[in-house]
Amino acid sequence: MTQTNQTSISLGIPGERRGFDRGALVAWAKEQYPLYILIVLLVIAGFATDAFFTQRNLTNLILQASVIGIVTLAQFIVVLTGGIDISVGSVVGLAGVMSAGLFSGASVPTAILVSLVVGALIGSINGYLVAFRGLEAFIVTLGMLAFARGLVYAFTEGIPVTPAADDFRGIATATVAGFPVIGILWLGIAVGLAFVVRRTVFGRRIYAVGSNKEAARASGVPVKSTLLGVYILAGAMVGFAGFLLASRVGVGTPTAGSLYELDAIAAVVIGGASLVGGRGRVSGAVVGTLIFAVISNLLVLLNVSTYLQDAFRGALILVAVFLTTVQFAKRRKVTKLV
Repeated sequence: MTQTNQTSISLGIPGERRGFDRGALVAWAKEQYPLYILIVLLVIAGFATDAFFTQRNLTNLILQASVIGIVTLAQFIVVLTGGIDISVGSVVGLAGVMSAGLFSGASVPTAILVSLVVGALIGSINGYLVAFRGLEAFIVTLGMLAFARGLVYAFTEGIPVTPAADDFRGIATATVAGFPVIGILWLGIAVGLAFVVRRTVFGRRIYAVGSNKEAARASGVPVKSTLLGVYILAGAMVGFAGFLLASRVGVGTPTAGSLYELDAIAAVVIGGASLVGGRGRVSGAVVGTLIFAVISNLLVLLNVSTYLQDAFRGALILVAVFLTTVQFAKRRKVTKLV
């Protein structure tokens, strides 16, 4: 077989280097349906209302998307391992009230540290029970959802916590060249996480564990420590998101983060990740977050009932699941043919 006629087959390993392949480019383009959905939504929004592309509304859109965007990134890496974390909303609320209430919220750096520690601690508990005790992630995080929310109400007694620091809202309200700092933080975390999962040994282990735990273990991958590391990292990210939400609102509210777990899971799915693990990209999670943010923002601008907003979001989740199923069915068919 000559070099010009030789066909190289990619193993699909993240970070694998290969030459230009027109067929691979076409295949990549076919998988970018979340991006196409986002573009169509932006066009529709532009025609539907003149208020959508105003600077004020776009700033509000970024502010709304940033916190849930960080939570979605945390959910994404858990989903990559084949797990799921439905406690993220409660952890956002707990980290928010703890960062605003511990030490009276007098120092922003201390508040950030508190939120990171709270999130990482809860993530370590989830990770230990999943990785070392062999419990199902859904059951573990379901219990943590109730536990964390209970701690929120016990700590606040249902009353919002007001931090003492005058600059507590500084991060959430600051801008750089008109772009919200909180949005820069979200995108910066996304870039950092993309590097970790695509270009590091730890990232390769995450994909390996999500693809097949037993095969990964047989290959020498430390499955338990990898899972524990993923849940700790995800917890720290969720905790930081809790601080940002409290900073944006100005207080730590007991109900903060409610239903964030559903939004995060939906954004991950519509971004193209597989709930059984092993497949997905950080860029897809970011696009999925923006899709839901655009829809929510547009429906508010059009004065659509909140009940119908929930219906639209539910319908979009069903569409995302359907498209994901179709894509993975095509991949399995191609794999069998090869």
